[in-house]
Amino acid sequence: MTTVADGEADHALSAPAVKGTCPFDPPPAYEQAHKAGPISRVSLWDDSPCWLLTGYRQVRFVLGDRRFSADARLPGFPFLSPGRRELLDRTTPSFIRLDDPEHSRQRRMLTGDFIIKRVEAMRPQIQQIVDETLDRMIAQGGPADLVSQFALPVPSLVICLLLGVPYADHEFFQAQSRVLLDITTSIEEVESANRELTTYLVELAGRKQKEPDESVLGRLVARGELSLDEAAAMGVLLLIAGHETTANMTSLGTLALLQNPEQAERLRSDPSLIKGAVEELLRYLTIVHLGIPRVALEDLEIDGTLIRAGDGVLCMASTANRDEEMFADGGQLDVTRDARRHLAFGFGVHQCLGQPLARAELQIALQTLLERLPDLRLAVPFEEIRYRSDMVVFGVQELPVEW
Repeated sequence: MTTVADGEADHALSAPAVKGTCPFDPPPAYEQAHKAGPISRVSLWDDSPCWLLTGYRQVRFVLGDRRFSADARLPGFPFLSPGRRELLDRTTPSFIRLDDPEHSRQRRMLTGDFIIKRVEAMRPQIQQIVDETLDRMIAQGGPADLVSQFALPVPSLVICLLLGVPYADHEFFQAQSRVLLDITTSIEEVESANRELTTYLVELAGRKQKEPDESVLGRLVARGELSLDEAAAMGVLLLIAGHETTANMTSLGTLALLQNPEQAERLRSDPSLIKGAVEELLRYLTIVHLGIPRVALEDLEIDGTLIRAGDGVLCMASTANRDEEMFADGGQLDVTRDARRHLAFGFGVHQCLGQPLARAELQIALQTLLERLPDLRLAVPFEEIRYRSDMVVFGVQELPVEW
């Protein structure tokens, strides 16, 4: 590895969302960068320089080191699109875009709602939601779109139950979420979607402030430590992350199993494998394909490469989770692999707060699908599946299936 001079880029990531021949693999631009070395200097969409980290060890180091900041307000922070950069000055940042102590202060307010013990107690409710949603899909008959009829409703219902958001409003918040996660949307579209979703949650939080309940949002405002805007910012984050990520993992994970029928058969014959299989699917698919952004707070070296204070860094969990040094034959799906050290949920103080809930939902949803629909299959050729390559969270647009 050689040290790159200031301002010099190894290559440009002008189209990082373009997929290769296998839709389950990381974008080719990142794979090519990784072949050249785990640390490279790149230019982003606006020609701003940035460090690209693609190796497992290097990504884990940065995500776990507090000398790299998640604060998007700092100079040099790498943005994935103009809409996301411009939105910064017009919104209240959520805690995932803050450093300690403010990050920890806000995160602690939510920790109790997502601890493993609390999530385990929710399993019967999640199972009921999964069963009832699948009942409706089966009753309507095939072919069916697994995304709109199963993968999206399940986590939407769960997060609405947890947050205290009326599920009757799901079409509204799902539409706004899609706009906010799309890296091709205009600044005006992003602003409008964020404004509408924030206004909705401010009004909902205001009602809960007057009439407290036991929902996450209700308890947040009852504490009296957050303004309605801060509570709404946390609500936006939890609402989007709580349904979009799990929905896309459910549909994409199902597709991966359909394309690897021997792996699906292993899970049917031995249900005890499901927990490890979900970890392997999280590693193999790593649906946050476009990188976890950070900015250096001081000069430091990684593997002999000098990264200066103010340098932006993109941590590619997608390539890190395929790194052969950590995961032998990382490009292959193996539901018996021990994949527990994957980075699909990030690492360090900012790792995903809701990962126990996501794991439970995925385990229940995928196991139930495999058990109840043993003949589940694609209703269209694999080559006709359309993907969400232009989204922060990768997935499929629709997944037509029959059984």
